[in-house]
Amino acid sequence: MNSQPIRLGFLGSGGGSSARAIVAAIRAGELAAEARLIVSNNRKAELLSFAAQVGVPSLCIPTQADPESADARLAEAMTEHGVELIVLSGYLRQLGPVTLARYAGRVLNIHPGPLPTFGGRGLYGRRVHEAVVAAGATESAVTIHVVDEEYDHGPVVARKSVPVLAGDTPEMLEARVRAEEPAFFVETLQRIARGDLQLPGPAA
Repeated sequence: MNSQPIRLGFLGSGGGSSARAIVAAIRAGELAAEARLIVSNNRKAELLSFAAQVGVPSLCIPTQADPESADARLAEAMTEHGVELIVLSGYLRQLGPVTLARYAGRVLNIHPGPLPTFGGRGLYGRRVHEAVVAAGATESAVTIHVVDEEYDHGPVVARKSVPVLAGDTPEMLEARVRAEEPAFFVETLQRIARGDLQLPGPAA
């Protein structure tokens, strides 16, 4: 992947802080990549407004009414825009089989906790931090992993430790983890672009 800029597609349901940081790094010449397409399932997502501001093609593909058609449309849209690696940035829907098959091993998500211990169905957002604090863990993490058909199941690509401090509430831990996420996603993509980090294949 390091001979040409990585052609990125983005999926997000809200503000897409990691997607914004990645696009900013591309525009600043700090990441050898191209932002080819931004997609949201939410018409009111701030990420779509951001896409318009920076001139990145964007689409809204709602998923609830007809998940199968949405899956096929998403896979086709990513292909039409030449996307080779999809980045999830707060995308609150599970990907469908068509997209997962077409981009097997080439979809990355960022998770606000250590995997696999604090992942799986229902463990997202603040719930992750509540579980980490409740478990009495002394360390949390920002984890970037390959997406497959199971929640938080695919191979881990990169991990950054975040300490759990004495007296931490879930809200305090969430703020500390969230502050690390965008830059860590940029850093991980830089390593992939340079060829220093190879993406693993799809999980068995």
